[in-house]
Amino acid sequence: MSTEPKAPKIEFPHPDYPIKVIGDNEQDFKGMVIEVVQIHAPDLDIEQVTVQESGNGNYSSVRMKITATSKEQLENLHQDLKATSRVKMVL
Repeated sequence: MSTEPKAPKIEFPHPDYPIKVIGDNEQDFKGMVIEVVQIHAPDLDIEQVTVQESGNGNYSSVRMKITATSKEQLENLHQDLKATSRVKMVL
């Protein structure tokens, strides 16, 4: 009998789905992330997007909330962000 916890099931649409994108701290990183996210979530509220630098200043994390409409949408968004080669991690 397995005692591993199962990943929580997401019901769609899921408003205010949090996304955190981590990459090198470059001047246009936030803009690039927003551009990619808007392809998959055109209703992204840009005013609510925040950026936080790492303690040593090498990395930035861009945080936002989208309306997640499907598992495929989230998978495609993740793939497109990673395909930029500038994104280190998507949470």
